[in-house]
Amino acid sequence: MSSPNAGSRPASETGGRWVEPGHLYVVATPIGNLADISERAVSVLKGVDFIACEDTRHARVLLDHLGVRKELVALHEYNERSASEAISRRLGEGQSAALISDAGTPAISDPGEVLVRVLVEAGVPVVPVPGASAVIAALSAAGLPARPFWFEGFLPSQDKARRDRLERLAGVEATLVFYEAPHRIVKSVAAAADRLGGARSAVLAREVTKRFEQFAHGSLNDLADRLSGGEIPARGEFVFLVAPAAEQADAPAAEAEALISALIEEGVAPKTIARVVSKTTSLARNAIYAEVLARRKES
Repeated sequence: MSSPNAGSRPASETGGRWVEPGHLYVVATPIGNLADISERAVSVLKGVDFIACEDTRHARVLLDHLGVRKELVALHEYNERSASEAISRRLGEGQSAALISDAGTPAISDPGEVLVRVLVEAGVPVVPVPGASAVIAALSAAGLPARPFWFEGFLPSQDKARRDRLERLAGVEATLVFYEAPHRIVKSVAAAADRLGGARSAVLAREVTKRFEQFAHGSLNDLADRLSGGEIPARGEFVFLVAPAAEQADAPAAEAEALISALIEEGVAPKTIARVVSKTTSLARNAIYAEVLARRKES
C-alpha cells in the first residue's frame, strides 16, 4: 500500500479540504471517546452540503461538539430505500454528502449499506473516511487469532433463532465476533456456551474506548457464570469474541470420547449427553448429538 498523501485528493472550491461535489463520504465517528475522531473527518463534515445519519437528535450532539452546522437527513431501517434514492438524486445534481452512524463506521452494522449500493450502481463516487470501528478495536486487543475472523454482528433476539444461528456457526474455523446489547448479553453468552462448547475460549469487550472499558477473558462457561453472577456487569455495549473452532478441536477429543461412551453405557438420552458434554468441552452441542446418534445406530 502506498503511503498516505494529504494532497492526493484536490479540494473543492466550496467544500474545503478533501471534499468534492457529487461525492458521498462514509465518515467513521467515535465509538465512545470523542478524541478519536480524525482531523479529516471533521473537515469533511464541515465541508459537505448535508449529512445523512441514523438518528438526527443523536447526531446533533456530536456535531454540536465538533462545531458542525449542517442539514441532517434521516437514514434508518424504515426509510433507507426512499432516502437513498433522494440522496442519490441530490448527489447527481452536484451536492456533496457525508454518511455517519450513531457510533463507529457506517454501513457495517448500521443503516447505510443500501445507500452505498444505490450510489455504486448509479456510478456516484463513494469515499471512505476511516476511523473507529468497535469490531476492529475489540479484535485488536482481545488476544484471539485475527486472521481469519468472522463478523456476525447481532445475534437474533428470539431464543430459538439465536440457538439455531449459533449451531450453524459452531464449525467456523475463524474467530467469531458478535455485537450484543446489555439486556441480551447474559442469554447470548449462555447460548454460545451451550451451542459452541462451554470450554471454548472467549472474550467479552465491554464499553470499548469508554470510561468503564473492560476486557474479560475466559471460557464460555466461565464468562457465562461471571455474567450471571454480576462479576461482569451486564451494562453498556458489548463486543463478544469466540476463539475459532479449529483452535481447540484436538485437546478435548479424548476426554469427550470417554465421557460420551460412559454416558451412552449408562443409558443417558442423546440430548442430555450433548448438553452435558458441550458444557465440559469445547465441542459444539449439535456435533456431539450427531455423534451420539451415529454410535447408537452402529450398536
